[in-house]
Amino acid sequence: MTEHQHQTTDSLLKLRERINAFVQARDWAQFHSPKNLAMAMIVEAAEVVEHFQWMTEGDSRQLDAATREKVGQELADTFVYLLRIAEVCDIDLIAATNAKIELNAQKYPVEKCKGSNAKYTEYQ
Repeated sequence: MTEHQHQTTDSLLKLRERINAFVQARDWAQFHSPKNLAMAMIVEAAEVVEHFQWMTEGDSRQLDAATREKVGQELADTFVYLLRIAEVCDIDLIAATNAKIELNAQKYPVEKCKGSNAKYTEYQ
């Protein structure tokens, strides 16, 4: 594991611990079923989308400070729910993400998909 990966893993573990403490202090775990958390995450993700809804492609790449702050808050809400779902389902997100990247590397080999946004089923 590289130093950066180690720092990222440590940061993620500390964040999970902080979120878990926040939830426990408020006795909210009782409401955090995977179903409820998944629904809450999608609601927050929709709030991210809402900020971009009527923007042009170019505008979406050049957010002003206020919009960037609002988008950041909604991304953070989405991320918190993602982490809670992983916690409740006992899923190691780092391991799951690394496994998914490996799967995607097989589905989307560079020599077949570089520069293309086609789905893997369209070029095989």
